[in-house]
Amino acid sequence: YGISGKWLELLKEIAPGVTRAAVLRDPALAAGIGQFAAIQSMASSSAVELSAIDTRDVGEIERAVVAFARKPNGGLVVTASASALIHRDQIIALATRLRLPNVYPFRYYPLNGGLASYGPNEIEQYRRAAGYVDRILKGEIPADLPVQRPTRYELAINLKTAKALGLTVPPTLLA
Repeated sequence: YGISGKWLELLKEIAPGVTRAAVLRDPALAAGIGQFAAIQSMASSSAVELSAIDTRDVGEIERAVVAFARKPNGGLVVTASASALIHRDQIIALATRLRLPNVYPFRYYPLNGGLASYGPNEIEQYRRAAGYVDRILKGEIPADLPVQRPTRYELAINLKTAKALGLTVPPTLLA
C-alpha cells in the first residue's frame, strides 16, 4: 500500500492550499482499509485532515462529498476499488462541480476529466499476468509462483482540469 501515501503527496504538490482531504475507499476490501491507513500515515506530515468516505453507491458518495465540500481547502483522493471504477464518471463530475482538486490511482481517470493520477502501468501488469498464465498452462503450480509488485509507475495530469480548478501545476511535475 506504499503507493497510497503518494496520492496525498501529489494532491498537496498540485494544490498546496489543501488542508483537508476526503478519501473515497471501499471498506469491504482489505486493500481499501490498507490504502486509507497508508494515506493516514502521510497525513500528519502533510498537515492534512482526512475524512473517509465509503464508495458503496453513488448516492452515498454524492451526499458525503457534497457535505465535505461545504468547508474550504478540501481535496479528494480516490483509492483503487471496483466501486470507484464503476462510479468514476460520477466521481469525476462531482469533484469538478464542487471544484475539489482530485487524485486517482489510474491514468484513465485524468483521461476522462479527473485532475491527476499516480499508479502502476496497467499494460505492463497485463503483460506480466500473461507470463504467469503461460507458466501455469505449461504446468507450474500457481502457489509456487512469486508475488510480484509493479515496477513501472505513471503520473498523469489533466492540464485542462487543472486550469478549470484554477491550479498551476508545478514545473517539477510537468518535467
